[in-house]
Amino acid sequence: MDHLMEAFSVSRGFHLPMDHGPVAEGIRRLASGSVVPCKDAKPFTIEEANTRLRDLPGWVLQSGSIQKEFRFKSYLAGLDFAYSVGKIAELENHHPDLFIGWRRVKVVLSTHAIKGLSQNDFVMAAKSEVEFLKQTQRDS
Repeated sequence: MDHLMEAFSVSRGFHLPMDHGPVAEGIRRLASGSVVPCKDAKPFTIEEANTRLRDLPGWVLQSGSIQKEFRFKSYLAGLDFAYSVGKIAELENHHPDLFIGWRRVKVVLSTHAIKGLSQNDFVMAAKSEVEFLKQTQRDS
């Protein structure tokens, strides 16, 4: 697991490993943000959430959450990814639901404190994207 800690410590800068075009710019911008307390915030409307999803390809709005299933070449690669996302979640104090299956991990985000979606969910989704891009590049 030493490679996980090394990859995780590098990930705190949230730089994408290579240029991934205009879509990556939105992910970079979101991933560079930090999760903030939002106890008194109002949940995003469906329209606001859909607008923010434009920067997160493959993420869908479902049942008051945003979610995406990531696919991997091996079961262990999926576990490595889930571990990395879990470490980020602990540092940010914003925890997704993670569902691990054979060569796939589903990430589900919502803000329980406001019973809906907040900017924090989109920041964590972008940070998950960065981790996925790093891992798939490393595993190539």
